[in-house]
Amino acid sequence: MHIAILTLTFSLPGCSSLKEKRQRMGGLHARFGNTPSVAVCESGERDRHDASEWTFVIVGLSKREIESQCSQIEGKLERTVDARVMSVERGFV
Repeated sequence: MHIAILTLTFSLPGCSSLKEKRQRMGGLHARFGNTPSVAVCESGERDRHDASEWTFVIVGLSKREIESQCSQIEGKLERTVDARVMSVERGFV
């Protein structure tokens, strides 16, 4: 069993309220949290309207499988979220 922790920090230029932030970042739980091998939460910058940090915990049988899933998550986020990815951190437990 292998475990990866993927943390992404986003910038939300022009975002002026927490309500707008929820709209722009919305749906991450629904998109990724339904996958049995992935847990997701907003892990930082919760009170700022112009930034957000999200952490994903991915569990799998092989490191290769987990790395592939991390890449898929990163790619999907870059295509679907109305925000700029400022940093990506990957770690393995």
